[in-house]
Amino acid sequence: MTPDALLALVLFALVSSSTPGPNNLMLMASGANFGFARTIPHMLGISIGFMVMLFAVGAGLIQIFDRFPVIYTLLKIASVVYMLWLAWKIAHAAPVTKKANAGAPMTFFQAAAFQWVNPKAWAMALTAITVYLGEANTLWLAVGALVFAVTNLPSVSLWTVAGQQLQRVLTNPHRLRIYNWSMAALLVLSLYPVLGI
Repeated sequence: MTPDALLALVLFALVSSSTPGPNNLMLMASGANFGFARTIPHMLGISIGFMVMLFAVGAGLIQIFDRFPVIYTLLKIASVVYMLWLAWKIAHAAPVTKKANAGAPMTFFQAAAFQWVNPKAWAMALTAITVYLGEANTLWLAVGALVFAVTNLPSVSLWTVAGQQLQRVLTNPHRLRIYNWSMAALLVLSLYPVLGI
């Protein structure tokens, strides 16, 4: 991989990680409902989970999916069902001032596993592999995956901080409910590309 290609990959990773999508919308909602510190495992799960996913897909998993196209359909169904469930959880999230048993942020492993059913994560991974890393060897594939993890951390942090800053506005239960339902609706709308409607 040339320096120019690496720079192009960094820019793609930065832009694609920063734009609204399921991960960033959930982080914003988590920051608003649980605060920054409690959302750190969720942020790390996204960054590391996507890095692992990108490497695994680039290292050969994509060939299995190409041989068995039904996996794409099953993945799409699983993605839609899981994201609808997450939207419901966001819509009913408890305020940060309530007891912990009223709700909890996503864990590291939940966030890492979510990358496998996140339509935007799949689009990012497939684009990165086909456009930037398709001819790369295993070392450069690992470097590319690391680029995404490192580039992603500031982005997910900003989305979480944005949500946390909204806590001041969301002290009223009615406003918090409107915010949570709005985030849930945006998450459902983010399914538009995967549904193809």
